[in-house]
Amino acid sequence: MKEVTFIRQNMEKWRGYEDVAESPRISTPDEIAEAYIDVTSDLAFSQTHFPNSRITLYLNNLASALHNEIYRNKRERWTRLLTFWTQEVPKTMWEARGELRTSAIIFVLSALVGMVSQWIDTDFCRFVMGDVYVEMTLDNIAAGKPMDVYASSPEDMMFGMITLNNIYVSFLVFVMGLFTSFGTGFQLLRNGIMVGAFQTFFAQHDLLWESSLTIWLHGTIEISSIIVAGAAGIAMGNSWLFPGTYSRLRSFQMGAKRGLKIVIGTVPLFCMAGFIESFMTRHTEWPDALRLAIILLSASFIVYYFIILPYRRHGIHKTKD
Repeated sequence: MKEVTFIRQNMEKWRGYEDVAESPRISTPDEIAEAYIDVTSDLAFSQTHFPNSRITLYLNNLASALHNEIYRNKRERWTRLLTFWTQEVPKTMWEARGELRTSAIIFVLSALVGMVSQWIDTDFCRFVMGDVYVEMTLDNIAAGKPMDVYASSPEDMMFGMITLNNIYVSFLVFVMGLFTSFGTGFQLLRNGIMVGAFQTFFAQHDLLWESSLTIWLHGTIEISSIIVAGAAGIAMGNSWLFPGTYSRLRSFQMGAKRGLKIVIGTVPLFCMAGFIESFMTRHTEWPDALRLAIILLSASFIVYYFIILPYRRHGIHKTKD
């Protein structure tokens, strides 16, 4: 490779690493370490092929600056638990904003497919939810307690089972990214169709308002977190489909680490959704205004944490650069 080609292919990346070295507070320890590994790899290549070039000196200085930041940050590891959710997850979400947009579009379109399918064929819900669940719900509707499924188990037992299941679903959506982003897309399609059909099923029984207040009391956080987990899976799947200037293995490692960081960031949200579903959703006697307020508050938090906060901390910074 010619020196000029080497520089053109990597200069934009190196400038980004300069920002990391000059402003380490906006980067996580993992990102600084990744930048250091990548720069030292480029430095080794440059020392081999262009030993007397100015670009070799430039890379050596950049590697030294990143090395100093790594050892300076070692003392701050005890704060990692806090900075993970306040800094690392928002930054990663900004980097994965395209994947988040794609995940949301897939889920919404899938939900529309489920709605239309259920509206055309009233038995479609049996295909996606099973006969046992549908029959149980029909019995509850006939008994005048359409949402009684959420009060069928003790709160503490229900909390543990639902939370673990939600976390399992999110990791499944993420792990399917190993089969490229189409694997994650399939899981989003499956869950979206189920939600759309389920909601339409209640609408066909004149229970749209009541079911919406009940389902989305916990579903706002739960479904949003699944969409975020979908972004994680798509990020991992795309990393080895489209490696860019990196080797396919290196690109996959970076994509998997970024996706894992996102999906771990959703765990507290699934715990919160499990708590709401177990201890609050069952109280259908609560005023509609209170339940609607909880839904809107949950939606506001999701939008702020996963969209507004990443933009305010990193989008504006990039624009100024």
